[in-house]
Amino acid sequence: MCNRPYNSKITHAPRPARRRSFPRLHGGTAGAAMKPDSPTAVHVPTPRRRFLRGLLLLPGVMAAPFPAKAADHTAAAFAPRISEWPLPKPMFARSSAIAPDGSLYIAVPNDNKVLRFDPRNASFSEWELLPGHHPNSIIVDRRGTVWTAGFGNGTIGRLKTRSSMIAEFHVPSRGGGPHTLALSEDGATLWFSMQTGDRIASMDIATGRIAERETSGRPSGITVDRRGRVWWCRASDDRLGHLDPASGNIGELELGGGSRPRRIATAPDGMLWVTLYGRGHLVKVDPVHMKIVKSYPLPTGNAGIRKLTPDGAGRLWYTGSHNGRLGLIEAE
Repeated sequence: MCNRPYNSKITHAPRPARRRSFPRLHGGTAGAAMKPDSPTAVHVPTPRRRFLRGLLLLPGVMAAPFPAKAADHTAAAFAPRISEWPLPKPMFARSSAIAPDGSLYIAVPNDNKVLRFDPRNASFSEWELLPGHHPNSIIVDRRGTVWTAGFGNGTIGRLKTRSSMIAEFHVPSRGGGPHTLALSEDGATLWFSMQTGDRIASMDIATGRIAERETSGRPSGITVDRRGRVWWCRASDDRLGHLDPASGNIGELELGGGSRPRRIATAPDGMLWVTLYGRGHLVKVDPVHMKIVKSYPLPTGNAGIRKLTPDGAGRLWYTGSHNGRLGLIEAE
């Protein structure tokens, strides 16, 4: 009896070719037979190491996440060590997510691939997705299954890396450009924004069933707060939308004209952080009382923040695509 998930298309992705001695590639072709449990590694050279001397900081924030060893308070004394690894080839890495085993998965839309980086041996594996998928966002659930937002063909992708089995789940409206992904606290529901379709949607991971809800403002960033409510950015409306899945009630929070919110993340303390692309600010939002707590202007103005990442220590990291800098926010 067929157990295919609802509204899905399933295929087995070609196994990655065996490669070694990066950047020169040798051996095998895509589709070569391999063991299901041993994805191919692309080994990279020893990473380049350098010191970052220009962290973006907010007022009242400590200068670096690592304690300084030197007695003086120079920039070098506070600078953390940064390691860099070249990707298997020049490519546009759009989004990334940490897996339960500590590996890093990367969405590469232009090459229509998912990469996996293993920090233990500095190796890459890669999977080619179904034609036209073009992953814009990526997330890994607690079982290690990889989910991608298929902005190119209006699907949600599922990659089981051990078997290289890929499934695509078409959104009911057959389009809409799935943009950003977020998981519920219990890991049972995948929420996502649909930018070109002005919708948000939820997918039951167990059945693959997708339900859409209309919104406005070209939704992009999305997150789930500690109480299970869903929040998303409505850049064109200068608002945040919020939904209580239990009751179905939808509301909004105004952020002011010209704010253009684009990215949102839930911090370990339960607060929400939002990037205001139109102002070059970061905003802290209390989701319980549904109000703005504080707005922080970025030191270098509009940094073009594309990703907000909370860590286990309660800090929030962000990257600026306009200024090439890494930013850090710590609790006041």
